[in-house]
This record gives sequence, structure tokens and C-alpha cells, in this order.
Amino acid sequence: MILISEDVWGTPFEALVGSFPILREENLWNDLDQLKEKIKDATALVVRNRTQVTAEVIAAAPKLRVIARAGVGLDNIDIKAADAAGIVVVAGLGANAVSVAELTLGLALSLLRDIPTHDRATREGKWQRTPGRELSGLTWGLLGCGATGLATARLLQGFGCKILGYDPYVKPEDPRLSPLNIEIKTFEEVLAGADVISIHMPSTPQTNGSINSSTIALMRRHAILINVGRGEIISEPDLISALKENRISGAALDVRAQEPPVDSEMETLPNLILSPHIAGITRESQLRINQILATNINLLLTGKSATHAVGSFKESTR
Repeated sequence: MILISEDVWGTPFEALVGSFPILREENLWNDLDQLKEKIKDATALVVRNRTQVTAEVIAAAPKLRVIARAGVGLDNIDIKAADAAGIVVVAGLGANAVSVAELTLGLALSLLRDIPTHDRATREGKWQRTPGRELSGLTWGLLGCGATGLATARLLQGFGCKILGYDPYVKPEDPRLSPLNIEIKTFEEVLAGADVISIHMPSTPQTNGSINSSTIALMRRHAILINVGRGEIISEPDLISALKENRISGAALDVRAQEPPVDSEMETLPNLILSPHIAGITRESQLRINQILATNINLLLTGKSATHAVGSFKESTR
């Protein structure tokens, strides 16, 4: 039985109906006891980012052979526990990179041209033609040079931006960097040298809280900050203070430390754009991801190897 514990569905999963029984419960992620009960008979589990697939949940699933993550972040899945149980974790890594990159540029352009303020003012009957700033020719800093960071750099090629990149796992001689004109720098050098900074890093003990009052102080006063990585990376109280005091020009957050977030001063700041973790969610990306997941579930449940495995099973994939 394929158990779907969140709002994941589409044509690729419909194609599995004739081959496997499927149980869809979009809110199951929110009831641990029910999740543990219903996962007992599951051979496959499909989740987004809300279902916490802990060692406890994995221990309650003796028949489970595959966990399919509809997205790229894996922080809600205990990969080590899955590996130890012989469960293959698959994810559509890179399948939503273009979607994330497009929203990243969209948020940057919105901030540079102050579109939210102009929209509100025009709706109120005002006609305030104040000048914005051009993206062309600015220095863009990438915090994270994985799939979404590289996709952002590709879209930036037409803007003539200088691109600085920080990623402890990417070497300066990486062949993917040169065609995109990405210069690898230290974390501090990217913050100090960029006009626009976009975050594409995962949530880890090393990255969480790394954007704080001390590191924001390194940034240019006219800089803008965009987070499409993970909300925990930014100290939200420190960002609020920086925006209120105009220590940076503006920010856009697609991710938050708590999702959904609780109300705070953030909702009142005119130089901050907020969106509900939608960077990777487009019709096109969801179709690509669902196709990857459905294909891999079918492969694994019919005794074949996965094509998009992570964890210890990655090396054995085709």
C-alpha cells in the first residue's frame, strides 16, 4: 500500500492506481498516532515537508520499502534510521530548481523596484513615481551553489551581474562555475561584497542562525536579502531590527523558522516581502517531481533499483 500523508497528487500517481492500493490522507502528517497506525501496512510513504518521518515512525513501518519526498529538503526525514531499516529514500532533487530561481529573481526585482509599495499606493489613488534600482550590473551573492543557486546564476547571465558564491562543498575549480562566471568566496566576503544576497542553503547546525546581527553588519546598507533556503538560517529578531533601522535596504522571505509563522513585526515592515514557501511550487515543477517519485516507487516496489535515491542507497542507483 502507498500511503500519502500530505497534499501530493497528480497524473503520475493516478497511473499507479491500477498497480498498487493507495491511501491518501492530506492531514495525516498532523496526527502522529494515526500516522503510526496507518503506516503499519505501507510499503511506500509519500510526504512533503510537514510529515516528520522520525526513527519512531520508521520503527512502526515494518513493510516500508521507500520514502518519497515531494521536494528537495530532507530535514524532516531521519535518513540514518531509514538506511538502517533498509528503506530507500527518494527525492526529486533539482526538479524544482528553475522554479526557485525564477521566484528568487522575481523577489529581487520586486524589492529593487519597490513594487509592493507602488502597488499599495496606486490602489489608494496615489501616483508616486519614485525611482527604483536596476538589477543589471549589480553584484549578486549566492549562499549555496547547489541546484537552485546554479539555476539562479543561469538566469542572471542576461543581467550582466557579477556573481559571488559561497558553498563549503563546492570547490573553486568545479566545472559548473566557470560558464556561469561564479567566483567562490568566503561566507563573509559574499556578505560584504554583494548588492543582492540570496540564500540557497539547507538547515544544519552550521547554517542555522548564521544570518544574525553580526553577519548582517557585514552587508552593504543598500543590500537586499532573499531567503529561499530554510527559515532557520536567519535570526528573525535580528533581521527585524536591521530592517527597522535601515541597516539593509530590504528583504524577502519565502521560508520561515516556523511554518506557518506566528504574527510578528515582520508583517508590518514596508521593506520586507513575505511569501508562503512557494519558491519550488509551480505546476511544471510539481509535475516533474511527481513523475520522479511515481517512477521510483514503481521501480522499487517491483524489485528494481531507484534512479533518484539519497542516503546510503544513492551509490547503487542507476
